[in-house]
Amino acid sequence: MSLATRGLAVVRPEVPAGLVAIPVRTRLVRPGDDLVALVAGAIAGIARAGDVVAISETAVAIAQGEFVPAEYVRPSKLAYALSRRAGALATINQPESMQLVIDDVGVPKVLYATAAHLLGRLRGKRGVFYEIMGEAITAIDGYTGTMPPYERAIVLSPREPAAFAQAVFERTAVGCAVVDANDLQKAKVLGASGGVETATVEGALLDNPHGNGDEQTPLVVLKWRGGGRNPLLREAAE
Repeated sequence: MSLATRGLAVVRPEVPAGLVAIPVRTRLVRPGDDLVALVAGAIAGIARAGDVVAISETAVAIAQGEFVPAEYVRPSKLAYALSRRAGALATINQPESMQLVIDDVGVPKVLYATAAHLLGRLRGKRGVFYEIMGEAITAIDGYTGTMPPYERAIVLSPREPAAFAQAVFERTAVGCAVVDANDLQKAKVLGASGGVETATVEGALLDNPHGNGDEQTPLVVLKWRGGGRNPLLREAAE
């Protein structure tokens, strides 16, 4: 068995022992790509029925053209002021990203969330701004860390991730999940094909085998090599 198909054992308390993650390298994803065909070609000979291929949300969004070059955004004074107070790892610590949030929800809601956040901090509660903003913030990936030529692109959420994942499954017979994962040990399935056990996929990706740099591995094939029921799939789908 080659290193490419052997993969790395997933050792996390959130998932059962026996899961393996195989990062799969692809060419650079471009706007307008037939990403279903690209995925099918990349995982051929690696994935099979019973596996799940996890696809980076960024790759899906870029193929769909869901990104904005930072140079096209003109941040307001409010965007500059708020972005300077965001955490160093927050996607909205860039004024351009913050401006997109302001444009999405409006100035009044942003000012309300800011005031509520300050009151929350006085009471010892953190993260109120992010709770109020919700999807307006989680829908945006800032440009820091995105590989060229997208290093100055603000990537938005992909359109209809569940439908995309289902299209991959219908093409390959391999389960699919579109995932937002990062190096902060956070992973969220945005959409999956029928029968995929999303909690297991999220737990298996907490160490982010996709990588957040220039690895160019937007795909990770998850395999079950333990005994008994496959935890990647719901029982009704097996």
